[in-house]
Parts: sequence; C-alpha cells; structure tokens
Amino acid sequence: MGLFARIRRSRLPAEAKRPFEAAERLVAWAPVAGGHSAGGTAGDGYLVATDRGLWLPGHHDRLGWHEIHKATWSGRQLTVIPARLVRSAGEAPDAPADVFADDEPLVYRIDDPGELPYQIRVRVTKSVAFSTHHELPNGGVRVVARRIPGRDGLHWALRYDEGTAVIGPDHDVVAGYLAQARNAAETG
Repeated sequence: MGLFARIRRSRLPAEAKRPFEAAERLVAWAPVAGGHSAGGTAGDGYLVATDRGLWLPGHHDRLGWHEIHKATWSGRQLTVIPARLVRSAGEAPDAPADVFADDEPLVYRIDDPGELPYQIRVRVTKSVAFSTHHELPNGGVRVVARRIPGRDGLHWALRYDEGTAVIGPDHDVVAGYLAQARNAAETG
C-alpha cells in the first residue's frame, strides 16, 4: 500500500465514527458494499477495527476480539462468527468456566478491504492464548483461554461441539481438562 493510500486509510470517515474508549485506537476500516446475516440484513456502512475489537455496521457496541469465534475472508466477503454465552460460570456453583457457542454468522461484502481482513485475522488469533480439544463419550469440548484487550490475565471458557450435552455425566471430566489446561498455561 502506498503512502497516500495509508494516509487515506488512517482517517476514518465522519459517518463511520464510533464511540471509542479513551485509550482505544483505530487500526483498520473498510466500507461495506452490502451484507447479510442468517438473521437478516447487516446492511451498508463501515466495519471499523480497533485495538479493542470490531465495530459492525448497524451495531452500537463493539465486538471484542475475544468474542469472535471465527472470521474468514474469501477475497470479497468477510464472515464473522461471534461467540454466544450459553452458560455463565456464575450461574451455577459447580460451573468451572463460561460456556460459549457459535452465534449466527454475519456476512459482509467488501470491495475495498485495505488492511481490515489482515488485522481481524491477526487480532482474533492473538486473542487465543491457549486452546485444546478433548473427546468426550457424548461428543467433545474445546478448552480455551482468551486475552481480553484492556484486562490483565486470561479468560477461560468452554466450547462444546455441536450436539454435546453441556451439563451431563462428563461434567467432572471437563472440569479436570480445564484444570489441566490452566496448569499447562501457567507452567508453559
């Protein structure tokens, strides 16, 4: 990217401005040529990436990098799969960690992506500090530690394979896998 293109990309258009936090900084943005999600239209607007997360067209809140399970770029289309909280560790005294599942995919067509797909890939990947998958008798579970921008420490979570019972006979086994993962992350 040439010097003039970088200068142009460093200035966010007025209609794309978002309510950034005081220390939040812009890293990339791109106009959306159109988009849709499984639940409806995402619409035109701008995708705005900061060091804290991704601002989506039509949304008033930022999606933190740790809240994105997957993002893929096809060359013209960006698909973002946000995390959906299924069960909070605070809901049950024996819950070892928050449980997340994939939310509905959000799909955006971008004709002039600039650095946006690269920045999304790097930041979502960097948010994952530790990840391991374990087979269970009734399916599988992924134990994940994510970095949350602006916070110290790691956020541990569980992501069960589709069709796997979240609460069931494997609860103690999963708690053991989580303890092993925490120990490995601390000593590794």
